[in-house]
Amino acid sequence: MRKTALHNFVPKGFAPGSLTLKEFKTDGDHVIEGALVAKDGTWFPILDGVPSFLTGVLQRDLTAFAKAHDLPLNETHARAAAAEQAKTNETFSDKWRRFKNYGLEPEHKEFLYGWFCKKFGLNTVEELKAFHAKRKRILECGPGSGFNSRFMAEQTKGEVFALDISDAAFTTFGNTRDQDNCTVVQADLMEAPFADNSFDFIIADGVLHHTPDTRAAVEALYRKLAPGGQFFFYVYKKMGAARVFADAHIRENFMPMSAEECYEACRGITDLGRELSKIGAKITLERPIPVLGIPAGTHDVQRLLYYNFVKCFWNDAFDYETNNMVNFDWYHPHNAWQHTQDEVEGWLRDLGVKTWTVQDANPNGISVLLTKPL
Repeated sequence: MRKTALHNFVPKGFAPGSLTLKEFKTDGDHVIEGALVAKDGTWFPILDGVPSFLTGVLQRDLTAFAKAHDLPLNETHARAAAAEQAKTNETFSDKWRRFKNYGLEPEHKEFLYGWFCKKFGLNTVEELKAFHAKRKRILECGPGSGFNSRFMAEQTKGEVFALDISDAAFTTFGNTRDQDNCTVVQADLMEAPFADNSFDFIIADGVLHHTPDTRAAVEALYRKLAPGGQFFFYVYKKMGAARVFADAHIRENFMPMSAEECYEACRGITDLGRELSKIGAKITLERPIPVLGIPAGTHDVQRLLYYNFVKCFWNDAFDYETNNMVNFDWYHPHNAWQHTQDEVEGWLRDLGVKTWTVQDANPNGISVLLTKPL
């Protein structure tokens, strides 16, 4: 954490500017180990360069840290749903410790930034760069490896904040620490330590459906968005009956596994995706199959099975382990909700949103870009 970032943090229950910084270990202008201390003695640790605002069951054991730095042990209590969220955190902490270079390899970028263009309704990566360049204050929730936080920080002269509840925060810090305008925070997005109405762009790509309540997560981040600002989120779309059944059956068996066991169990599914992709076959359906959610038209066989029967991801832009990770990402998390477009648009109307777009970027997701009314 850069020392100059202190004034940005407003934890729940604290007034702006109420934290002071204690530095225990520094590296240039970064505080690698330290504490943010409130007037009442409550403190939040800075661990491996990342300030952590987690509480209760979400917080790591800080006994040794407190003893080493002569700090009192806080008695903190997390929100009621935190214990459920902690189970999902185990999946993503493991994932982002393993895949620290995801999105940063040259062969990843064409696919990933092309996909962002589709999700934002843009035509080129240059348009995507211009989209970010005009922002003054960006919040990314669930940055993973930090590849997109880094990309946005490179485009804008404004500030970028990357928030993750899992150990992905430390991976993101490692991949963005050379960006002067990027700050990484470990926190629960439901209690993001920032003032309301303070960001002109918020992005949560494939994150909110991994919380205990997707709608509540949308509402929590919307409060942080400034009037006139834009909020992008991507959530899983409810699929056809056969795919819903297969998802539920596989997750019921894979979710209780350890991360290592689940990676291994996913290999057969990843192999299926790879071998179907090798075939490169296409079929044409003259009639749709509404009961299964399958449209008429020409379908790549691998994509037909992937979207409608079983998620067997494969993309030649990634190596085998990364493809396997994408399948693991679907089947192991404790929370992985699916929604309909009508359901999501109902949330927006209830929030008072007047302007939004939903892009048809892919059949198994809902990409929303909204603008908060002035």
